[in-house]
Amino acid sequence: MTKPGRAAAWLLATALGAPASPLHPQGTGPVTIARLQYGGGGDWYANPSSLPNLLAELRERAGIATADREVAVRATDPALRDYPFLYMTGHGNVRFTDEERLALRRYLLGGGFLHADDNYGMDESFRREMGLVFPDRELVEIPPTHPVFHAPHEFPGGLPKIHEHDGAPPRAFGIFHRGRLVVIYTWETDLGDGWEDADVHDDPPEIREQALRMGVNIFVFAMSQAVS
Repeated sequence: MTKPGRAAAWLLATALGAPASPLHPQGTGPVTIARLQYGGGGDWYANPSSLPNLLAELRERAGIATADREVAVRATDPALRDYPFLYMTGHGNVRFTDEERLALRRYLLGGGFLHADDNYGMDESFRREMGLVFPDRELVEIPPTHPVFHAPHEFPGGLPKIHEHDGAPPRAFGIFHRGRLVVIYTWETDLGDGWEDADVHDDPPEIREQALRMGVNIFVFAMSQAVS
């Protein structure tokens, strides 16, 4: 089983109340989130307080032993395969090299997971790059009935609206491989802004709560999927 696969099995066993193995799924320390660095000029480093806050919520709400901070990786970094959950965001252009596209495809088909969260402005370039990474697959809309919206927190209407942006309804898209969701793309919501420290965007507490709950759902769902 791949390292992402072992991580998924470990997290699922923990969620079901099984004794946790003393071995960490990443091999060295608690579970963390990898933040994807990319070229093209977009600010891949946006929302610096978002992932530490989400990791803290995963500790408190899901009982998952997590690190205090994320790690930054490039798609071609050999360490990428050690991190089963990859996150990317930004406002501007996204561009991968041919080598990065191939590495990202191998990572995702081999058991990894990517959550891409549009911070407003990366939609066109992200869709272009996903088309190059997966020319044989499409981003398809994920309906509100999908399990990612129903555990551990209920979102009967699907993805919550966090920031207005263009005023369009929030939508979630995905890429699937053998029935497994390998990419989730959250658009017109900006979950990462809602994860940031409360004084950054002055979001009402109920909005931040919705964002954090949805973030927990995505992580828990991603890590509990079987890897074939």
